[in-house]
Amino acid sequence: MSYDLNSPGDGPAEGPRRTRPRVGLLGTGPWARRTHAPALAAHAGSEFAGIWGRRPEAAAELADAHGVKVYEDPDALFADCDVVAFALPPDIQAPLAVRAAAAGCHLLLDKPVATTVEDARAIADAATAHGVASVVFLTLRFAEPTAGWVREQAGRTGWFTASAHWLGAVFPPDGEPSAYADSPWRKAKGGLWDVGPHALSVLIPVLGEVTAVSATRGPSDVVQLALRHASGAASTAVLSLGAPRAAAGVGLELRGAEGVFSLPDWSDVPGAYGRALDALLDAARTGVPDPRGAEFGARLTEILTEAERQLAT
Repeated sequence: MSYDLNSPGDGPAEGPRRTRPRVGLLGTGPWARRTHAPALAAHAGSEFAGIWGRRPEAAAELADAHGVKVYEDPDALFADCDVVAFALPPDIQAPLAVRAAAAGCHLLLDKPVATTVEDARAIADAATAHGVASVVFLTLRFAEPTAGWVREQAGRTGWFTASAHWLGAVFPPDGEPSAYADSPWRKAKGGLWDVGPHALSVLIPVLGEVTAVSATRGPSDVVQLALRHASGAASTAVLSLGAPRAAAGVGLELRGAEGVFSLPDWSDVPGAYGRALDALLDAARTGVPDPRGAEFGARLTEILTEAERQLAT
C-alpha cells in the first residue's frame, strides 16, 4: 500500500493506494496522551497508524486506548507511515526526525525542535535534502483565535514595541507541580526553552526577524529577553516555568501607530494540533514550505542558544 500526497484519492490500477495518509506518533508522555494522540485519532483527513515510545509498556497502553498498532522500533513505524508526529524531548526528537526524513516521512515536530543549533539545522537540512514537508507545532500559531490574530497583526505596519510574558507554574514554589513536571529536559532548560518558542513564534511574524537579543536572569528560572527586530521595533519577553501559582499566566501586547493590540485567549489545543497536521499535509501536497516549518524551528533554536550563551557569562 502507498499514498501519494500530490494526488489524493485512489491511485491507478497498477497497485492499491490508500485514500488517507498514515500518521505515526513517537512519544507517550502527558503531552502525547492529552494532545497528540487524541488529535490524531480525531483527524478526518489522515489515518492514525500507530505509536512508538521509549517505554514499551506506556506505548502499548496508549496504542490500546486508541486502537492502533504499537511499534517496537521507530524505523518500522517510519516504513509504514507517510507522516511522523513527535512528542519527545527535543534532543531525542532531533536525531529521530533526521531518520524519519531520510525514510521519506513528513515531519510534524514539537518545539523546541532541538536545543543545539547543530541538531536543529540537521533536521531542516534533512527535510530539504529528502524533499519532505515539516511543521513545528507552535500552539499560538494554530490555536484559534490566536492564529487569526497573529495573521491580522502581521498585516499592520508602524509597530513601536511589544511585551510578552509566559509564566508557567510547572515547578511552582507553592503547591503541587504540574503534570509536565516529570520532565528532565524542562527541569534542565527551564522556561527559556520550553515557552520561549511560543513567545517568539508571535513576535517574529509580526515585528520581523530578530536582529539582536539580550538576556538576563530573574528569580527561579525567570529569563527576560530584550529583542530588536528588522522592522525597527523593540520587544521584551519574560519566561518561566517556576512562577507562583497566583502569578502564572500568559499575555502579549503590541503597540504601534495603529494602536494597542492584546493577544486573545485560546483553548482547544487538540484542535490546534489537528490544524497543524492540516498545514503539514497541505505543504506536502503543494510543495510550498510552511513558514512554521523546520527552518523556522532552527531559527528559534539559534535565538535561544544565543540567549543561553549570554546567561552563562
